[in-house]
Amino acid sequence: MPLKTHQDELPALNLTPMIDVIFNLIIFFMVCTSFDDVERKVDLSVPQVRDGKTLSDVPARRAINVFRDGRITLDEQQVTLPQLTARLADDQQQYRQLGVTVRGDADGAFQNVAAVLTACRQAGISEMGISVRVGTKER
Repeated sequence: MPLKTHQDELPALNLTPMIDVIFNLIIFFMVCTSFDDVERKVDLSVPQVRDGKTLSDVPARRAINVFRDGRITLDEQQVTLPQLTARLADDQQQYRQLGVTVRGDADGAFQNVAAVLTACRQAGISEMGISVRVGTKER
C-alpha cells in the first residue's frame, strides 16, 4: 500500500468574484446618491394653502389600567367606563390604527377587565393587547 509522502497544496482563495461584487456595490451607491442633486435643481413653485389644522403625531398605544377595586385609568387619568368609551371613540376617529394595552390587577376581578375590553370594542378599537408579566412561581 503506497503511503502519501508529500503534502498536497492548499487550495488558493479566489478573490476576484468578491472584488467584483464590492465594485458593483460601490458603483450602485454612487449612482443612487446623485439623484438628490437633481431634485434640488428642479425649478418648481409649490402651491400655498390656508392655515389648517396640523396633524399631530400618531400616539403610542394608549395604556388602560384596571385596579383591584375596579378603578380605571386611561393614560394615568381616572375615568369611568362611559368616559373611556367616549375618549377612545374620539381618538379612534382621528387615528384609525389606534391601539390600547389593558393592564389588569392580578388579584382583581376579571369581570372589570372584560368590561374594559368591551368598552374598547364599542369605541371601535381593534388593536388591543393585555399586559402580563412572566413569573417564575405558580399560584
